[in-house]
Amino acid sequence: MSNVYLCTAIPYVNGNPHIGHAMDYLLADTYARYRRLIGGAGDEVRLSAGTDEHGNKVFRSAERAGMSVEEYSKLNSDKFRNFINKMDVTYTDFIRTTDPEHARRCQEIWQKLTPHIYTAEYDGWYCEGCESFVTQKEHDENHGICPDHQKPYEHLTEKNYYLRIADFKEQITAAIESDQMQILPAFRKTEALKLLADAPDVSISRPRNHLSWGIPVPGDEEQVMYVWMDALPNYITVLGYPDRDISAWWPATAQFIGKDILRFHTIIWPAILLGLGLPLPKHMVTHGHILANGQKMSKSLGNVVDPVEVMDRHGLDAFRYFFLAHVDTFLDSDFTWEKFDAAYNNELANDLGNLVHRLATLCRKNEVLSNPDYHPALNDYRDTHSEYFALMDRFEFTKAFAYVWQKVQAINKAIDEQKPWELAKQGKTAEVQQVLSSLVRQLDDVNNLLAPLIPNASARIHTILHPEPTTTAQPIVPPATPLFPKA
Repeated sequence: MSNVYLCTAIPYVNGNPHIGHAMDYLLADTYARYRRLIGGAGDEVRLSAGTDEHGNKVFRSAERAGMSVEEYSKLNSDKFRNFINKMDVTYTDFIRTTDPEHARRCQEIWQKLTPHIYTAEYDGWYCEGCESFVTQKEHDENHGICPDHQKPYEHLTEKNYYLRIADFKEQITAAIESDQMQILPAFRKTEALKLLADAPDVSISRPRNHLSWGIPVPGDEEQVMYVWMDALPNYITVLGYPDRDISAWWPATAQFIGKDILRFHTIIWPAILLGLGLPLPKHMVTHGHILANGQKMSKSLGNVVDPVEVMDRHGLDAFRYFFLAHVDTFLDSDFTWEKFDAAYNNELANDLGNLVHRLATLCRKNEVLSNPDYHPALNDYRDTHSEYFALMDRFEFTKAFAYVWQKVQAINKAIDEQKPWELAKQGKTAEVQQVLSSLVRQLDDVNNLLAPLIPNASARIHTILHPEPTTTAQPIVPPATPLFPKA
């Protein structure tokens, strides 16, 4: 019996859900489904999601929208919840950083960290878009302009509270180097260690006259918690920390983040956890950016791809297929509508959809019945498909999908080579039945491997091969409508 806890990064509510958010949810949901299918009796998976609602970006976006910040935050938080519901993400917990219980718990966490907190004057550079202070070195290397937001850094002079990162550097370094907190992919581990080596102590508050929308610092009404200090603890406050013992779920099995927030999750977050005496997450799974025709998506370039539009074009399974099979789990990858349509038509519709329809049609013509005794669990395939399980265990979903797709293509090839229609013409009824039953079993096996990846299509394939009632053998017939209608 084991508990699996997975966390997705919580997005700011100053805009609509984008492809980067979708990748967090997709990767986490895929792994959640995988673990539920292999867990067996007694295993349980929790998957957390939520929204980050404090900070100047949100406050100013609300002003521009002519709304109160509370109304604006609620409206956009609901947008994200509706978005993950549309993605059919199997989350179990949803947290808003404006939840009163979260705010109270963050203040208690602050008080627990007081031995590592001090006050000092800050004089330096700040990017509002990143909600982040930057060093003079970063400022100079970027010629005074944030590379992500293409806006000049703002010079600030103010009194802040600081978290003494120096207190934890050795422990964090040792945890990363030993893979106690494994950062994936491996080159991000190297990147994190480099960032950590140069990491200064971190400002964790802003004066109220500079930041009014946030959680008050305990004992100092003139200071407000800086957004990262308020946002990062969501992963444990959603479990009830510090009110209750969270050891049944923490440390998280995996946290799923974009590469642009690597430093916060591998420096500030581990420092907070160590300061609280809590263990670090077991895995930090970092994905790259989705490019549009080789360029970074940008409103100014007009090349932003709406994930809802992608889902609506060919359905959710097509969305999952493309962003798991054609977008590398860890690297920057390119999206174009041409690539998406080609993957749908040539692979999903042709390789898989046509295979299911073709095999079911042959079964109907040759009166092949379903197997009512077929009830294997995904875990039953560990020996015969050990490569698939190894890849899924390492979060290498793109490679796992490639493995499964080779099996799909192999079944198509087997049909062409064994030519059951020719056997039928020769009156070899028993041999036809044997060949088709074997092919159905192979497709059943492959379909079980597809279940965490494209779950809706996998469920429909199972229904085709095992029509109700499942207690007695039933004729296998092709679906009335194509599994993936060609566009």
